[in-house]
Amino acid sequence: MKIIILGAGQVGSSVAANLASEANDITVIDTDAERLRSLQDRLDIRTIQGKASHPAVLERAGAEDADMILAVTNSDETNMVACQVAYTIFHTPTKIARVRAGAYLDYQQLFAQDALPVDVLISPEQVVTDYIKRIIETPGALQVLDFANGKVQLVAVRAIAGGSLIGEKLKELRIHMPGVDTRVAAIFRRGQPIIPTGDTTIEVDDEVFFIAAKEYIRAVMSELREVDKPNKRIIIAGGGNIGRSLAKSLENSHSVKIIDHNTKRARATSEELMNTIVLLGDASDEELLLDENIENTDVYCALTNDDEANILSALLAKKLGARKVMSLINRSSYVDLVESGDIDIAISPQQATIGSLLTHVRRGDVVAVHSLRRGAAEAIEAVAHGDHSSSKVVGRAVEELELPPGTTIGAIVRGDEVLIAHHDTVIESDDHVILFLIEKKYIPQVERLFQVGITFI
Repeated sequence: MKIIILGAGQVGSSVAANLASEANDITVIDTDAERLRSLQDRLDIRTIQGKASHPAVLERAGAEDADMILAVTNSDETNMVACQVAYTIFHTPTKIARVRAGAYLDYQQLFAQDALPVDVLISPEQVVTDYIKRIIETPGALQVLDFANGKVQLVAVRAIAGGSLIGEKLKELRIHMPGVDTRVAAIFRRGQPIIPTGDTTIEVDDEVFFIAAKEYIRAVMSELREVDKPNKRIIIAGGGNIGRSLAKSLENSHSVKIIDHNTKRARATSEELMNTIVLLGDASDEELLLDENIENTDVYCALTNDDEANILSALLAKKLGARKVMSLINRSSYVDLVESGDIDIAISPQQATIGSLLTHVRRGDVVAVHSLRRGAAEAIEAVAHGDHSSSKVVGRAVEELELPPGTTIGAIVRGDEVLIAHHDTVIESDDHVILFLIEKKYIPQVERLFQVGITFI
């Protein structure tokens, strides 16, 4: 697939790295020559220096025969105009734009084909907000991913001493929970993946990825660790787009406070949010945190634009007694470093956003993609089409499929029914199949599995 990426910032660079490893023809456009040089040193891609929305620059990038344009510069206006140029002059089939400002997003009619022809809108702030909210609503989870419109969830949880399944084999799970069907998709032990079988034993500190219907998630978690009480008291450091959006989504069901050092932004935030307490101050001020009962806080979210400030304030909140702390980390080199310490969850906006973008890049009918473990693994929701003669999956049992190494099918959604995949489960046409891949290099093989042959009409 020939893809032009506009913008070599954090999102653009991360997407380029993901796609370049999958035999795509990638060109990146940016005004910053140093950024482009750094990308070319690391990746087998083409780069062009210039203004992303200028027709001549897009023409040099090969827009006339590009399959897709991903406009992810830091300017909403540049992204939108670039999509307009790609549509009007080059007739580019798929145009994806990152748009941040709510002033645009509130008017979806702007992005119709006869106005600003953007096929897919990506709002990183909304993606990250939804991501954090799911974790807050699932106490004890490291990551919570939705599939099939929320009918199924893939949850990552760290096994701790005291869990019923610690030291037990996975096949004991059915004995422990006879009325609950679930599947352990993967286990990461000391950073290394383990393909689980019925005889695999769960150890303390294992990072366990399991899949189940949404209503069973809490029951399965209780087998791996003591279930945390519901999160009610939330403190958010930073009243920017993400902090304000998260508070708005939680304030009617949780007790929420926002700390912001910017007087003007704090005042605007307090006027917008009806049930959130907005505090003017420094989130790394120990006295302020103690005054706001940090020791009784269930979740502390450091969501400013400054990685170092987020890390320090989250560490301080943890030291002062916050039950769980999260930190927004833009710099990918910090993420592993942070999660190995006292910060419970490091949130990478790039990895959260990349999943939304990859959904539209994957071949076959792929309706959801989630990047896992900083991009090392991936979870995919693919729709099966065709019949036994035209499809490599329809009409076949799971055990008959030629799945790449390290790939497991966790669940199948058939209409409103959630089926946890077993070796003898037969896939039917229009099934939504949720797969877990511990190695991204096998993604093209999985895509080919779900592509319909020429005999299918």
